[in-house]
Amino acid sequence: MEYAGSYRLEACLGSGGMGVVHLARSASGLRLAVKVVHQQYAADPEFRARFRQEVAAARRVSGAFTAPVVDADPDAERPWMATSYIPGPTLAEQVRSNGPMAPAELRRLTAGLAEALRDIHRAGVVHRDLKPGNVLLTDNGPRVIDFGISRPVDSDLRTETGKLIGSPPYMAPEQFQRPREVGPAADVFALGSLLVHAATGRGPFDSDSPYIVAYQVVHDEADLVGLPADLAPLVGRCLAKDPAERPTPDEIMSELRPPSYEADAFIPAQRRSVERPLAVPGGEQRTHVGAHSASAPGSAPEQKPSSRPAGKRPGRRESGEPKTAAGGRRQHVKWPALAIGAVVLVYGGLWAAQGFGDTRASSSAPRGSGAAETADVAFEPWLAPTIGKTAKRGTAPACSYTPSVSGVSATLLCSTAGVAVARLDPADGQVIWSHGSGGGTASVPVVSGGLVHTVLTSAKSARLRAYEKDDGTPVWSADVSGHRGGVHHAGDTVLLVRNDGRVEALNGRTGKKRWERPLPGHTDPVLALHSPATGHTYAAESSADGRTTLVSAVDPETGDLAWQRRLEGNLDPVGTEGGVLFLTSLDPDSMTDAVVRYDPASGDARRVPLPYTMAEAQFAVRDDTAYLLARGGTLVALDTTPKGKSAKPRWELETDVARSSGPVVTGGDRLYFSAADGQLITVDTANGSLVGRTKPRLLSGKLAFMSTLPAPATAPGRVYAGAPDGSVFAVDSENPATW
Repeated sequence: MEYAGSYRLEACLGSGGMGVVHLARSASGLRLAVKVVHQQYAADPEFRARFRQEVAAARRVSGAFTAPVVDADPDAERPWMATSYIPGPTLAEQVRSNGPMAPAELRRLTAGLAEALRDIHRAGVVHRDLKPGNVLLTDNGPRVIDFGISRPVDSDLRTETGKLIGSPPYMAPEQFQRPREVGPAADVFALGSLLVHAATGRGPFDSDSPYIVAYQVVHDEADLVGLPADLAPLVGRCLAKDPAERPTPDEIMSELRPPSYEADAFIPAQRRSVERPLAVPGGEQRTHVGAHSASAPGSAPEQKPSSRPAGKRPGRRESGEPKTAAGGRRQHVKWPALAIGAVVLVYGGLWAAQGFGDTRASSSAPRGSGAAETADVAFEPWLAPTIGKTAKRGTAPACSYTPSVSGVSATLLCSTAGVAVARLDPADGQVIWSHGSGGGTASVPVVSGGLVHTVLTSAKSARLRAYEKDDGTPVWSADVSGHRGGVHHAGDTVLLVRNDGRVEALNGRTGKKRWERPLPGHTDPVLALHSPATGHTYAAESSADGRTTLVSAVDPETGDLAWQRRLEGNLDPVGTEGGVLFLTSLDPDSMTDAVVRYDPASGDARRVPLPYTMAEAQFAVRDDTAYLLARGGTLVALDTTPKGKSAKPRWELETDVARSSGPVVTGGDRLYFSAADGQLITVDTANGSLVGRTKPRLLSGKLAFMSTLPAPATAPGRVYAGAPDGSVFAVDSENPATW
């Protein structure tokens, strides 16, 4: 399914028993979460009635503590509802990834959910399914979602006889005993169960059997061991068997008024998404540029000159500790009990900033060149605590690495909240030059036409900006607001898709237009991938029914088609190797179900099914082996040249990482990816074993949310990565066991 009403479905955010939630975008660019029911329920009259009730309930409670309803069509062939998209992990993901909440964080959650329930109940709605998976954690407090089984107090819709409606660990006794008499107090009981889970990682009534849980809820006392002493009595009252004995949301809020919780400690860092390069053999990149967190208004551009003469090498580290950018010992990060939240996948989107940051390096000699970057000089791990004075901590810097070519020095470029672009010395992490974002945000900086490119964004416009690589001098800028789908770098050419579907190409060195034309056969092309190895940029466009995809290979310098082929399935180009194009296939619920290997030389298209569908699978390929890393941490290595009709994975690995960056594969049998807590993890691609991981690098005492995790950047003998504490670090890839 490609569209719900007029909204194009771009990515899968999650799937449940009744439907799939997709990330979508309105005609004005507003990001939406669109729930589409499964096909098998669309013909069920009772289900349609329940879905209409969900839409009505969600509309009644739309406000500060829920996801406001934008549009819906419960009478469509497959009913759907669109709400505002709210980035942030669910409480279930947060606890699963980072463990129980700290006491003060738990108090803030309690107060926020009590406030949410107060507003929901004031609208005359009983949620009836409040649980960790239906609570989103945002920088403005928790949001309650999914009113699929909620019921207005004045509703005449009856629960279907013989069916248990709800989630047993979070259901009140009356939901089992008198389901038609359930009122607002049931939501308070669910809140108590949810808070026990947030504080301990388990529920107050725990069993593998829902029937035993139901018995415990009705007859047994709640297990409150592990709750903070000052919250346990309140939670115990929420879990009273008699609904009349439970406190109201107003009473809960009254007990938690300041100074009962310290708000300053729990304001999450602003969210961001980044241009996410997908590193695969041959250097091809996927460069959808997204919005990320804004720096404080009026933040000044900043540039940090070198603190030591160019070419001077720092002293060797002691006891295996990476050096900081200032030359000292590595700073040990004290990471909190509550780590940063999981990530909600975003796709595309541009915002822009006003004005250049205009400070340049004070050193007359450029850094980052010469012997410091040659292979015969021993590399020493380092840690740069920040990439600029204007950097906002709490989001991981996103970096790209360009190797030295024909005497041109290697380049390590990074961006983060508050810093539009910074050039670091790959040898030791010293900041050579940087520009503040001036109140806007920035994509991952890359090199194009010998210049450093980044997209600065604000709510009103988007500008592509180019800087001199050596000293950061601004060279040119272009307004890219009237384009959709992001900015795509294809070597020395910049490609954009206009709102009318025509493709426009700019010279990366001068910013001048090279060509503009429609792509034959396409009305709404998606530029998905550029491969330096083939010299082609790959565009794709799925048919309205999702059964086929038109794939085109375009010469970015001229706009000419190298080849075009319509392939079966809803496909997305994700990598190339040896002239072969690899695509992932999505099923009707936007789950990845196969890898397609297309050889344009022979015309052979081979579909290799996955052993099971994978949510939000990210891709890398090497030596005809596809590596797919799914949301939840499942990593699969799949041979794309199997004999026979079926393909068995070479290996499978559960990495225990709930949210991750995309994988990066290199020579030497290594695969790298970053985790949400700042860990850099490496896997042996020969056998699927974990061979190294760094320590978590969190912003202590803060909740932090990132829309997309930046992938690590690799270079011969080293790996560069950003962490949520705002640091950039480099480790020796030859010996990951010592990380």
